Amino acid sequence: MKEILFGKDGHVATITLNRPAKRNAYSETMVHEILEALADARDDDEIRVVIFTGAGKGFCAGGDIGRDFQYPARYRGHRLESMLEMRENIHVLIHFLDRFDKPVIAAINGAAVAGGLTLALACDFRFAAESAKLGDTSLRFGLIPDEGGAYFFPRFMGLDRALKMSLLSEVYTAREALELGLVTEVVPDEELMTRAFELAAKLAEGPPIAIRVTKRMMYKQRSMQLEHALEDAAMATLVVNYTDDVKEGTAAFHEKRAPRFKGR
Repeated sequence: MKEILFGKDGHVATITLNRPAKRNAYSETMVHEILEALADARDDDEIRVVIFTGAGKGFCAGGDIGRDFQYPARYRGHRLESMLEMRENIHVLIHFLDRFDKPVIAAINGAAVAGGLTLALACDFRFAAESAKLGDTSLRFGLIPDEGGAYFFPRFMGLDRALKMSLLSEVYTAREALELGLVTEVVPDEELMTRAFELAAKLAEGPPIAIRVTKRMMYKQRSMQLEHALEDAAMATLVVNYTDDVKEGTAAFHEKRAPRFKGR
């Protein structure tokens, strides 16, 4: 890995964006390395939770708009270069996260703006350090929220607030972002990773299969009518209700002890 750090500790995998001199602005290389790390975490049954964070003082400043990174060489000069670059890189990552069944926590240690904010919103939980800044700065450069921001921002903030943020290129403090619904919790800077790992540990103690199915259901059912959502839930019971974890959870309840779920 050249532009991320990837590590595992027990049931938790950590992905650290590692271009601190660029405030962890993403490049094609970074996106592909994140996808590789996520695929590893997805396929490793020992990993139950993933944490995203950034090296240095930033979480992610969005796409690297430097001349050398704006478009990969193979797209340059192509009439559809911008569309191809989006479709085959950052869009693949955002879609991958949307279909990633294990819980993902964003530990926002610094600026999360433009595509960096989109990346954070594609995670399930967002813990922001007190000093973090969040917003959409795309239009400052004459660009648009093309990494998925136009989809995510209104869903978290409401349409009017999302339009105001993007059209005026507003950036908020962590506390303001909490009030707007962009983050789950704000914590002191020095406690950020501790708090992220505390939540990860609690999630890792839960029933892995039921957690993954529950997350998948909630994501899928956002666009379903009630009838279809209930049918989806009924079908999901055919996977979950016959697992050993259900037997263990029931036994633990009757024996008045903590369950020991194994994901089987």
